[in-house]
Amino acid sequence: MLYKNDRRIVLTLDAGGTNFVFSAIRGMESVVDSVVLPSNGDNLSKCLASIIDGFKTVISKLDSKPSAISFAFPGPADYPNGIIGDLGNLPGFKGGVALSSMLQEQFKLPVFINNDGDLFAYGEAIAGLLPEVNKMLSDADNPKQYRNLFGVTLGTGFGGGFVVNNQLYIGDNSAGAEVWLMRNSINVDCFAEEGASIRAVQRVYHKHSKRDEKQLLSPKEISEIIDGSRDGDLDAARLAFQTLGTVVGDALANVVTLTDSVVVIGGGLSKSYKYFAPAMFSQLNGKISNLKGEKIDRLELKVFDLENTEQRLLFTKGELRKVKVPFSEAVVDYDSLKRVGVGLSRLGTSYAVAVGAYAFALNKLNAKS
Repeated sequence: MLYKNDRRIVLTLDAGGTNFVFSAIRGMESVVDSVVLPSNGDNLSKCLASIIDGFKTVISKLDSKPSAISFAFPGPADYPNGIIGDLGNLPGFKGGVALSSMLQEQFKLPVFINNDGDLFAYGEAIAGLLPEVNKMLSDADNPKQYRNLFGVTLGTGFGGGFVVNNQLYIGDNSAGAEVWLMRNSINVDCFAEEGASIRAVQRVYHKHSKRDEKQLLSPKEISEIIDGSRDGDLDAARLAFQTLGTVVGDALANVVTLTDSVVVIGGGLSKSYKYFAPAMFSQLNGKISNLKGEKIDRLELKVFDLENTEQRLLFTKGELRKVKVPFSEAVVDYDSLKRVGVGLSRLGTSYAVAVGAYAFALNKLNAKS
């Protein structure tokens, strides 16, 4: 479907713990200036009022009636039915809130709610990294094409989403692709997010720093120590991102074992990709042992860094050759290199989420028509 040519308008919401940001999308482009209102997350009545007022304000700015409301909202939630559960950063939501039904009654529009990690992956699958990878292969006359994409967001948390053959995988309990709860490979009693988030980078740096910093440094400031533009403990800074890469890489190795998919990385920490990527790929392309101590490859396939020019060329080329058909003069193409790639968001995390929300709504509307 050519989403850029679609003239239907979808209302969207970026739901943060402090502010709600409302907008409207048509043809995959924002058509109004964003409306920002406080989330009032500790007071359910005020929070719901903010959501209603935000969408009303956006509608008042439009030149035609919107077709749907579609947005990401934190979980736990029953996303297909639009019921939000107990939220850590919006404590006013307790016991289950039928948010989708409320908005449908208020605005007489179809309402679709998903997890931000899911919509990020969906946006990148439709208009970001996945189509770029397939175009790259086509341009190189390689017949291989990819249909599946796993997306992760690295920031205050460690989010995930999975797209299978252009369909968003949610799971039977709206709990699919929850990568943050995988086991932390360094601290095995903890979940992965404790080693794959902003707080994890800060914790490792300040735990090992021999300097007496008075305030917590941000990951950006810690990365500046590595590139030499800021004073600090270089060894601790390197260790902070090495730890991040190790935990992320181990989690993605488990993911790729199950999904056999391209992986896209977004979120604020993706800006530090070059600092944690070596440790991440060391896990993905590393070894694992059997009970005898014999080493085998961690994965059945090779994982390529799509941000590296040489790696990208090897990924695109593959090991394509002609194979003769037995008892025939015919030959067929055979690419014997099993491989996937890992790359950064092509759309930017926020825009990818918005594109995912827009496309998800249009697909649902088309299925009903």
